[in-house]
Amino acid sequence: MITLNALGAFALIVGLLTLTPGLDTALILRTAALGHRRRAWGVVLGIQSGTLLWGALTSLGVTALLTASHLAYETLRWAGAAYLLWMGGRLLWATWRRRTPGGSPQPAGAEEPAGAGTGAGDILLGGWRQGLVTNLLNPKMGAFYVAVLPQFMPAGASHLVSGVLLAGVHVVLGLVWSCALIAFAHLLRDRLQRPSARRFLDRVTGTVIAAFGIRLALGQ
Repeated sequence: MITLNALGAFALIVGLLTLTPGLDTALILRTAALGHRRRAWGVVLGIQSGTLLWGALTSLGVTALLTASHLAYETLRWAGAAYLLWMGGRLLWATWRRRTPGGSPQPAGAEEPAGAGTGAGDILLGGWRQGLVTNLLNPKMGAFYVAVLPQFMPAGASHLVSGVLLAGVHVVLGLVWSCALIAFAHLLRDRLQRPSARRFLDRVTGTVIAAFGIRLALGQ
């Protein structure tokens, strides 16, 4: 069994990682600040689903193949970079399109479409899908788990159980931090739903996401 000291040390490491501003923080804040609370929770659940999956794959040794195979790592890296550049570019393009005379800006409080449907389930599923894909297309997440997770797995214990348990600690910390982010964004919702504030928020978020895509493409 994993000792409490090992769980505490692991929680400290992933807690610092969770609190570090990054792509997940930008995505959750932007979605929640515009009033898309249900979709924001979908994004959170998608990100944490990806974290749990990375933990399971690492404990089974699958992600070790990712770091050992240059081709596999490069393929996932370029796919992730392309996805982030597309997502960031789409946000930036939408802000400029809203300023054109022919542009028809979406109401500030309207939910973003999550696919063909517009029901609550579709909105939640659309956010979950976005969060999951964003997390799984980040090969550095897999590399981090390969480097860190085995150090906290006790000898003789089930790797799968230990890996899922450790990833569960990461998920719990991520959910707590996401609650704080969504609550903070809710306080600023009225101000950020103004058209000018929304354009500014989308440009900042789009730039951050695209910058992560460029960094991933450059291997930094």
